[in-house]
Amino acid sequence: MKLLAVCLGRPERLPGKSFKTGIYKSAVNAAVMIDSLGLVGDAVCNTKHHGGEDQAILLEGSLTLDWWTAALGRDFPPGTFGENLTVEGLDNRDVAVGDRFHIGEVVLEATCARSPCNTLAVKMDDPKFLKTYVRAGRPGIYCRVVKSGMVSPGDPVRHELYAGDRVMIAEMLAAVGRNLSETEKARFLAAPIGRRWRPTFET
Repeated sequence: MKLLAVCLGRPERLPGKSFKTGIYKSAVNAAVMIDSLGLVGDAVCNTKHHGGEDQAILLEGSLTLDWWTAALGRDFPPGTFGENLTVEGLDNRDVAVGDRFHIGEVVLEATCARSPCNTLAVKMDDPKFLKTYVRAGRPGIYCRVVKSGMVSPGDPVRHELYAGDRVMIAEMLAAVGRNLSETEKARFLAAPIGRRWRPTFET
């Protein structure tokens, strides 16, 4: 695998909205620093729901973007979903919480699924896109930064599988709204999931 794209965004207003968002991201052809809060220079406007140490990086697999292109008949270039990094040869469905991605000196750890929001629906110009996204079962992957450093397009990527019980990222999104058993909740909570998601499985 290799790093297909590194994407940065600037604060921009959504059509018809007063607030700004950092979801509009474009690939850059340069080395970018990743620190504990993500790509240096990237915009995170709604810090209540986005960003932070457990959601520092949003990652997409190129095979998943290819699937979206085929499924919807439109182009899904890197950055379409507001992701920071696109990994060539990766299918989002193959990633579990706790999996790590080694990119040069940088180490990222998968923490949770990307949960679709109204901002994404507006960007996609489709009010029904949130349901489409959930049904697809291929959510983006939020990561925490275990080790900081520089990344560049073309860098080799190594996918290290989590050694414990593999809670798949897609499972997390599919579990939202379900009446989970205590055994299921305990399984989710035993994985190194992001803090924003923990209350989902604690109640």
